[in-house]
Amino acid sequence: MLLYLLIAFQILGLFSAFTAVMTARTSQGAIAWVISLLTIPYLAVPLYWLFGRNKFNGYAAARKEAEKLVADKLKNIIKYIGHYIPPSSSLGNFEKTVQTLVSTPYLQANALTLLIDGEATFASILDGIAHAKRYILLEFYILKDDTIGKQIQDALIHKASQGVKIYFLYDEIGSYKLSQEYINTFREAGIEIYDFHTQKGIKNRFQINFRNHRKIVVVDGESAWIGGHNIGDEYLSKSKKFGHWRDTHIKISGPSVITVQKTFIEDWYWAVERHIEHLDWQPVAAQKENKKVLIVPSSPADTLETASFLLLEAIHTAQKRIWISSPYFVPDNAILKALQLAGLRWVDVRILLPQKPDNLLVYLAAFTYLENIGVNSVKFFRYTDGFLHQKVMLIDDTHATVGTANLDNRSLRLNFEITALITDKEFAHTIQNMFEKDFLLSKEISSAEITQRPFIFKLAARLARLTAPLL
Repeated sequence: MLLYLLIAFQILGLFSAFTAVMTARTSQGAIAWVISLLTIPYLAVPLYWLFGRNKFNGYAAARKEAEKLVADKLKNIIKYIGHYIPPSSSLGNFEKTVQTLVSTPYLQANALTLLIDGEATFASILDGIAHAKRYILLEFYILKDDTIGKQIQDALIHKASQGVKIYFLYDEIGSYKLSQEYINTFREAGIEIYDFHTQKGIKNRFQINFRNHRKIVVVDGESAWIGGHNIGDEYLSKSKKFGHWRDTHIKISGPSVITVQKTFIEDWYWAVERHIEHLDWQPVAAQKENKKVLIVPSSPADTLETASFLLLEAIHTAQKRIWISSPYFVPDNAILKALQLAGLRWVDVRILLPQKPDNLLVYLAAFTYLENIGVNSVKFFRYTDGFLHQKVMLIDDTHATVGTANLDNRSLRLNFEITALITDKEFAHTIQNMFEKDFLLSKEISSAEITQRPFIFKLAARLARLTAPLL
């Protein structure tokens, strides 16, 4: 019996090695998988089918089907959306490139509210829920049935009792601790709640690598919230381990909400295989602001690596500064070189990272990328006032992003993410002020801090970096 099992693993190893050669993103990754699959197949084969693949099967087809279902309504309002598309002459090469990448236009006439930390974010979301008249769409990577989770639940149940339709998606891996009782309480109130169904389809059956990392709330098609906060008490700085939880969200009011809504509908159709009727698709302009926003959804079902391309184009575009805040820093070679080149052309490149790690492997791997900071003029900072979780970027004096994507392989290639790209000097200045306050609570990492680490630490960091494709 053991002999047959070993033979089966050898055959599976050969098949998996062939698959790795044909589908791996890089030659280094293909070589690593092939060697492992052929030499230790009984260990490598399960790991490969859990973590090795980089394409999410079936979602692209589901996305097209969802688009067909709303196509007629979208066609009916295209003339209204057209009123909010800024003239091409007002967009630079960066905006045009990203617009082409995501195949959706910038839309103006948006109002933006920057929400710093959990109290401001959840107060804004709860206020939006309280004022909902027709429907609420929610999507989170982590959903917990703790104090804020129950507060959100109570608010949604109250609105459901008033006839507001509510649709809720959560990631089953990120929310693995969620109790069935909590879910049933939603359903008993008439709220439709489902997991994202990551392992749906025979080709995804053993795949846990792809995660829906999006955080989305849409109310009545008029307001939307996206950013770094999940639903859990730690996001309100109630974690004994991390203390203050530094995070950023954004509220959007205006035509760009329609694009956020469309992203949710695509995810919903994948998970539930059913369209949501009676949504509002006619954009509503903000009354007092006129900010240009491009919603950038990204996923492993995209033809191109949308999140990675957005980051690379932002770095190449920067002439004065590029400041990036992320809880994780595990870039690929293309991004690392782009950052180095930006530093060499005297762009003010700053990377803000947390001092406290929530993932030891990611924390260790990041040190290997910091070794040459004194050479390539890229400055790294560690945020010291609690745990830094925000995903924000500032490009020069005109562009900023707020979203869900981290600066690591998982967010850039393997997760479903969403980012708001804002082209507006006033908002960029607001982001700059926020960054400057964060830098005051941070310390710059010196070359000595890296070079003087003990050998065992450097070895652990190097070994951690080998897992970078999985992080």
